[in-house]
Amino acid sequence: MTISRTKKLVGATAAAGLLVALAGCGSAPEDDTTDTAAEGMSDFKACMVSDEGGFNDKSFNQLGLAGLEQASEELGFEIATTESASASDYEANLDNLVAEGCDFIVSVGFLLSAPTVTAAQANPDVEFAIIDDWADNDFDGETDAPNIKPLVFDTAQAAFLGGYAAASYTESGKVGTFGGAKIPPVTIFMDGFQLGVEYYNEQNDTEVEVVGWDIESQEGQFTEEFAANDRAKQVAQGIIDQDVDVLLPVGGPIYQSAAEAIRDSGGDIALMGVDADVYETDPSVADLLLLSILKGMDVAVYEAAVQAANDEFDVTPFVGTLENDGVGISSFHDFEDMVDPDLAAELEEIRAGIIDGSIDATSPASP
Repeated sequence: MTISRTKKLVGATAAAGLLVALAGCGSAPEDDTTDTAAEGMSDFKACMVSDEGGFNDKSFNQLGLAGLEQASEELGFEIATTESASASDYEANLDNLVAEGCDFIVSVGFLLSAPTVTAAQANPDVEFAIIDDWADNDFDGETDAPNIKPLVFDTAQAAFLGGYAAASYTESGKVGTFGGAKIPPVTIFMDGFQLGVEYYNEQNDTEVEVVGWDIESQEGQFTEEFAANDRAKQVAQGIIDQDVDVLLPVGGPIYQSAAEAIRDSGGDIALMGVDADVYETDPSVADLLLLSILKGMDVAVYEAAVQAANDEFDVTPFVGTLENDGVGISSFHDFEDMVDPDLAAELEEIRAGIIDGSIDATSPASP
């Protein structure tokens, strides 16, 4: 477990950083108070704890951190981050950030729900936000602590567009998807993807098949973790072997293993990214990317952090949709000349239909 702290001041030409390595979970963070903090919001500290994917996943955690860093750069407050190696780190990491004096703490991911609720209930003067969860662990329809702001996203809407694009692009008639853990923030992408494929089939009298997920049974292929490893590569390879030529991995860095499997296969297979525009965050796979399905975690975290820093924190949930640009899709980048010339216009028409309700892109996991 590591804690890193970065102080970014408005107008500064460079950011000063400090990496603090802790001997073990529960160790007290080192203090990093400097005189330059007075130039910005020296009395406010915003913090973030990652899930096991880590902040260098070029996707989920990294995008959330980008929003916090943007707010810090604009307002001049101090930020601290703590990276989780496994789920067993979550509780101690949150406790360490509280002990360090964080005024606002963002938990990145559904799996941090219970530890975040516990920390928020024990520290009512600290403001919390959590990505991809309502923090409603007793399922009574209300957030379990009055100082937690949920940041959730109806990514099925954007994934619907991605599924339609994949169905339009495929030549084999088969497209595939697999996930990290079988949790709602993952399956919502897979649901939307399948719904988009099915809509393409309805509109074009085709029979494109989805391999790796079934929305009716809610069963499919998962790696059981958010890590780029042999397991993720094996799952990707198993789907590729079923003659798919578009592959959507949903789970932070697992796309890296999928890219390895695609290259090893020697086939003409397109990769799809999630969360961030992976074409921009990871140029090493840019040549494989048909598009990315975007989740505006950076926007949500930025807005929540600015509210908290300005003493205007509002626990009303942020729900990202196509209508408020909280979710969306990237451009086709290098694939622009390889997709149907009419596809962009079709996707814009579908986007409008999802927004006005004439096209149903609802997942069982939709917020």
